Amino acid sequence: MSAQSLPDWLWPAPPDGWTADDLDRLPPSAPRTELIDGALILKSPQTEFHSIVMRRLANAIELAAPHHLRVPAEMTIRLGERQRPEPDILVVDAPPKKQRTSYLPGEVVLVVEIVSPESVARDRETKPLKYAHAGIRHFWRVEEEDDRTVVHAYELDDTTGAYVATGIHRDTLSVVVPFPMEINLTTLYGR
Repeated sequence: MSAQSLPDWLWPAPPDGWTADDLDRLPPSAPRTELIDGALILKSPQTEFHSIVMRRLANAIELAAPHHLRVPAEMTIRLGERQRPEPDILVVDAPPKKQRTSYLPGEVVLVVEIVSPESVARDRETKPLKYAHAGIRHFWRVEEEDDRTVVHAYELDDTTGAYVATGIHRDTLSVVVPFPMEINLTTLYGR
């Protein structure tokens, strides 16, 4: 694809790079986009596994969550001027605002990333480092292993400022933080 075939809003890029505020100025026709290190990441089409697991897991989390928490999907987190990643699922403690397009790290209780073939490095390496650096306490990474849904759960270690693994959940996800949940992972994909 040449620069001449790129949409007008994408080319030329701002001289100082893209910022978190620029995402709110993209036209409605723009694809879902996140910002990592000042670079626009255009989201590729989802697989069926990704879509169904995201919806069912978000519903299960919402059923377990205390009433003051909300569970939006595919919303960005404003981590800094050049950082605005879009997790698959969030659990937030923030007042409702219908026109909201992003959350602040202090409003986020849990971030969930469902790994796709095109997002492996971002979901396993880049994003967890950025979420931990921003002080988001809980991070889950969801993967498909041998036709099973597997959740890798992490919690922020205050001493190191990094995530530490708290469990790898294969059939049942059972945790006490950020709030008690028990989710049958075998029902997230398939019939």
